Amino acid sequence: MSAKIRALALSAVGIGLAVSFAAVLGVGPFGAGSDDQFAECRTSMVAGGSGAIGGPFELVNARGETVTDADVITEPSILYFGYTFCPDICPYDTARNAQAVDLLAEQGISATPVFITIDPERDTPEVVGEFASYVHPKMVGLTGSADQIKAASKAYRTYYKKQDSIDEYYLVDHSTMSYLVLPEHGFVEFFRRETTPEQMAETTACFIDNM
Repeated sequence: MSAKIRALALSAVGIGLAVSFAAVLGVGPFGAGSDDQFAECRTSMVAGGSGAIGGPFELVNARGETVTDADVITEPSILYFGYTFCPDICPYDTARNAQAVDLLAEQGISATPVFITIDPERDTPEVVGEFASYVHPKMVGLTGSADQIKAASKAYRTYYKKQDSIDEYYLVDHSTMSYLVLPEHGFVEFFRRETTPEQMAETTACFIDNM
């Protein structure tokens, strides 16, 4: 299992299937007005405003402990919903997020990459913990019950659907956004797959500078 997870975590190849951000997030004005302290940093739009995404969650960490969003989001964090058996998309995206965190560290900014599985059937606490540790030493891996995962996914308006399979080697279709979440502010920005680590770091630094 370790070799398989290591290979998946490091094999950043291909693009694969994805759900368009418009279908999952919607497109529309932020509606924040001129009093938006982060106006100069925003690069995307969310229907209903940024407050329409994110919120409290309760999941399980790599040690099998139940944790909340308050336990996890203790500093600027980049959240990603995926699964450890993902053959290409998740390794690429999580590696990109980890690189952005390293670029921020070079600027003296501490941030945390967070991986939330959408495949709790296979992704036990031990598995998500191992996967996360191979991607980045600071990455937090989270799993939970099917209901806990569904609730967190709904809060962040993500999509996932398990493909039909006769064995345990099934794939899971899922959206591929990454979410910038700040303590006391919650969700503030999302990043598409084509966003580079450099762009992610620059945008994240802007939000932090305006906190």
